[in-house]
Amino acid sequence: MTIYALSSGPGISGIAVIRVSGNKSKEIISSITNGKFPKERVATLKKIINPKSGELVDEGIIIWFKAPNSYTGEDMLELHVHGSKAVVQELQNILSKFENCKLAEPGEFTKLALLNNKINLLKAESIGDLIAAETEMQRKQALRIMSGDSSIKFNDWREKLIKILANIEAKIDFPEEDIPTDITNEITLKCEKIKNEIKKTLDDDKTGEIIREGFKIAIIGPPNVGKSSLLNFLSKRDAAIVSEKAGTTRDVIEIHLDLEGIPVIISDTAGIRDSSDEIESRGVKLAINKAEDADLNIVLLDPKNLDFKAFFNDKISEKSIIVINKSDLGTENLTEINKRLNPIFISIKKNNNVNKLIEAIKSKLNNQFLKNDNVLITRSRHRQHLKECLKHLNSFLEKKKNEEFDKAAEDLRLSIRHLGTIVGRVDVEEILGSIFDNFCIGK
Repeated sequence: MTIYALSSGPGISGIAVIRVSGNKSKEIISSITNGKFPKERVATLKKIINPKSGELVDEGIIIWFKAPNSYTGEDMLELHVHGSKAVVQELQNILSKFENCKLAEPGEFTKLALLNNKINLLKAESIGDLIAAETEMQRKQALRIMSGDSSIKFNDWREKLIKILANIEAKIDFPEEDIPTDITNEITLKCEKIKNEIKKTLDDDKTGEIIREGFKIAIIGPPNVGKSSLLNFLSKRDAAIVSEKAGTTRDVIEIHLDLEGIPVIISDTAGIRDSSDEIESRGVKLAINKAEDADLNIVLLDPKNLDFKAFFNDKISEKSIIVINKSDLGTENLTEINKRLNPIFISIKKNNNVNKLIEAIKSKLNNQFLKNDNVLITRSRHRQHLKECLKHLNSFLEKKKNEEFDKAAEDLRLSIRHLGTIVGRVDVEEILGSIFDNFCIGK
């Protein structure tokens, strides 16, 4: 099957790129162009025609990639044409008329690259993350994973465990032969080292996932202290309705921001207070839940609304910045709260000290989440497989200690499988190869 799709963004543009991948690519080039067939991997200016009517469709650049030297590993074609809707639509209509040629599904080109061993699963995921990146931090993280740092580490652990399994398999196959003491000790030491490295990797405050998805910040506090005004100020638009009437915000309003390179999701929540209104009470509950789930809370108060302790538990308080809004109304009576909580005094209305709040947010995020530059985990599935790998490694060491080698080997296989699943490699033949290479079983 041959697939095609618009690879550049939709809409009117100077240039549009249409990709084609599959065994029909060469036939398509010959059918829609005249003259000499383009050289491989050389941009060639061609008149593009409708093969049925012979009418000129456009003039553009054609690039031909012969398998396996292409992104997908198949014969591949790129059409760089003028980015009008009419040109793109006509070309897609022409491509659809070729036998066994269909519009690609989302991500199908990268899926083909994965299936044809051009990339591993981590790189496939990081390509998607790079395309979706909205901030500098997300871009850098996606590129770091694409460069292969994570793959190298996961594969290194996996290969070491495969070699260990080869020793255990040899013991099972030849029970009368004892594994030498030095090899037994080496197995334990290597497993313990891998186990500790995995533990350290997991102990990363979920930094990679947070960078990928965005730092979650909740603006919480009593009604009518300026939470919606702060959201609007940070987003530089009227994202939330602002009113002097307390309880205006009933639901959670979220905006995505690029805070000087840091991806942030800021939530404006309902004012927290006791209320007999059912809808407002639901909003208060949502606000508290959002605060508990957030990576950082901005607890916003004003000089007339300082009683907030009853609403917040320790989980919320430990990740909070206390902010006093409406400081332009006077802060003479706030000496005690200043001593206890060291708040940031701002005035959204007067634009006083809001930059100080932004710097405090950045500092808090940097201190809490960006201590580790060598983040390996960027998705929850990576974390889950590493946890399972660690669990089976612990079980392996325990069973090996009790000389239950058959059961221990199964735990080691499962550890290897979970590491392989992260990068998209699960191959039992590698274990057999390692046995033959290291133990000369056939002699």
